[in-house]
Amino acid sequence: MSIRWPRVLTPTYLSQIIRSQKNPIKALHLFNEAKSRYPNYYHNGPVYATMINILGTSGRLTEMRDVIEQMREDSCECKDSVFVSAIKTYANAGMVDEAISLYKNIPMFNCVNWTESFNTLLQIMVNENQLEAAHCLFVESSCGWEVRSRVRALNLLMYALCRKSRSDLALQIFQEMDYQGCYPNRDSYAILMKGLCQDRRLHEATHLLYSMFWRISQKGNGEDIVVYRTLLDALCDDGKFEEAVEILGKILRKGLKAPKRCYNRLDLCQFWDGKDIEGTKYLIHEALIKGSVPSWASYNAMAVDLYGEGMIGEADKVIIEMQHRGFKPTHSIFEAKVAALCKVSKVDDAIKVIEEDMMEVNCLPTARVYNILLKNICNVGNSTAVLESLNKMSNKVGHAADRETYGILLEMLCGEGRYLEASQLLEKMSIKSYWPCANSYNSLIKGLCSLGRQFEAVMWLEDMISQGKLPEISVWISLTSLFCNSEKMKVSSETFNRLRSL
Repeated sequence: MSIRWPRVLTPTYLSQIIRSQKNPIKALHLFNEAKSRYPNYYHNGPVYATMINILGTSGRLTEMRDVIEQMREDSCECKDSVFVSAIKTYANAGMVDEAISLYKNIPMFNCVNWTESFNTLLQIMVNENQLEAAHCLFVESSCGWEVRSRVRALNLLMYALCRKSRSDLALQIFQEMDYQGCYPNRDSYAILMKGLCQDRRLHEATHLLYSMFWRISQKGNGEDIVVYRTLLDALCDDGKFEEAVEILGKILRKGLKAPKRCYNRLDLCQFWDGKDIEGTKYLIHEALIKGSVPSWASYNAMAVDLYGEGMIGEADKVIIEMQHRGFKPTHSIFEAKVAALCKVSKVDDAIKVIEEDMMEVNCLPTARVYNILLKNICNVGNSTAVLESLNKMSNKVGHAADRETYGILLEMLCGEGRYLEASQLLEKMSIKSYWPCANSYNSLIKGLCSLGRQFEAVMWLEDMISQGKLPEISVWISLTSLFCNSEKMKVSSETFNRLRSL
């Protein structure tokens, strides 16, 4: 496609030009050509960000590294989001060392705040179980003015320690937050409370709760209900029913700030039996919901938390109570329910949630809920139902799926050997300019060759090459095997001549 260059070029216009290119190498060529065509033109931060994102998304990491270096040499002002994108790209490609190196070189760029890059890299290290490296990164970076907030970083470290059953160390971090100039937030309490309860450090957990009353819960926020439930459940599991009931009363009065008419009506004597632990816990959960001032936040937090722990039946009851009180379930609740159902292989029920339950309350499905569905059932092998559901919802709400949704589904279809359906799906993706990765192209083309579908195989090969993606040797072998017979030699010659001209 020929480019019509303007009389005066602006970075915004150049960003539009390179975004419209199908081939990232062509986009990079235009990006570099702009300077030679317009001697007085200079790239700015947003156009660099656009080019880096294009190269990173297409897997052109060498070229992406070169553009980042060029941005450093130009010393143009850039935002933290540019490095966040590049760090995630390196991490997704398994190049964590490159991500660390880029972060450590940020001071060489014209960027004055890299808080999000710091948190992103720390999260990657925690996910990779590199706790010592994460601690070193925090020590090196947390004291500079470029990292504006340390609360999220400290929460990540506490989460990593609690996951390792070292809530004692997490508690030390929590207690030192004041010395770091930080103020613990609700996530801080939720992470530490769960860790202490899992380690059966209930004495410290109880004191943490009392601390929360005057630091976080002074206004009685409904989201705090999740933290309270964690401690009460742990006390019940430990057989401390009397203590749980006593603390429940304090939670209703001091934590949730419920009016007297709410908690005075509660019959706390029903909890004293203690023979049925799960039944007692259910009654306590019910008391937390009904004994406090009804709010959307409390119902939402409780339902999402219960689904997250796989307590689907109890969470469903919370939703029923929620609707009875006139509150509408949110996307976060349905997303949590879909994930919970998929984890127990109830794919049909998960699809029903998307197709029926969400529509009943006028909560339109989003790409995120489909991505949750697909990611959780990749190993189940039920892409047929998902594909049908996706088609229905696309017709109803206008293309709810995004690039990630289609990409996951394409890989699933290829993995199940359903190459014709994968080819049809890729046609829909092409209309939206959702180009898959090279591995998906390779799998699809080889699969079509195995079915003798030479036309579709060559069509996607041409499409792949036009984007600057290189096919594997096995793709060429598959094509050669398909065309090397007497009936197809003429077609083969025409095809390879066409490919040679690309």
